[in-house]
Amino acid sequence: MDSLIGITGKDFVIFVADTAQARSILKMKGDEDKIMVVDDSKMFAMAGDTGDRTTFCEYVKRNLKLYEIRSGLTLSTHAAAHWTRRALADALRQGPYETNLLFGGWDSEAGASLYYLDYLGSMHKMPFAIQGYASNFVLSIFDRYYKEDLTIPEGLDLAKLCIAELNKRFLLAQPNWAIKVIKKGDDGKASLEVIVPAKQ
Repeated sequence: MDSLIGITGKDFVIFVADTAQARSILKMKGDEDKIMVVDDSKMFAMAGDTGDRTTFCEYVKRNLKLYEIRSGLTLSTHAAAHWTRRALADALRQGPYETNLLFGGWDSEAGASLYYLDYLGSMHKMPFAIQGYASNFVLSIFDRYYKEDLTIPEGLDLAKLCIAELNKRFLLAQPNWAIKVIKKGDDGKASLEVIVPAKQ
């Protein structure tokens, strides 16, 4: 029952995720951070079984760091997303992870990018993406208001519209949300900004 939203603009990616951790009909806690920072320029939004999503994303994060240490090179968002997709596809044949992801970041060459990955190992690059039941309610908002050259304030306004729509129309109560942004910094490098932390 996780809700994840990803939005790209000219030089940024915004991730929005609910902070509820539930199992069956029971809400375990309300301050679970479902947005994992991979490095200064990349992050995940994670949905699915708590153990699977955390284990898999930690595995990816550690392996991307290992590659950086061994080679001295940092993978681009595009390359890291493809590595993640391959890891999901390989696991599908052995012990699949019940996790769906949004993977995004900002690179000096490619700019902002966002990838939609599911537990079956499929991946698509998208300007905006939604995982979970939230897509039934907020895709129409993106159809109407999304544009490629969004500014960060416009992107945050769009995120607030989505949250308001879910709070109004979705059967499940998801009152708390985490919002994080990776953007092009003033020095020309990627920088992370936490707009709304999971633990408030």
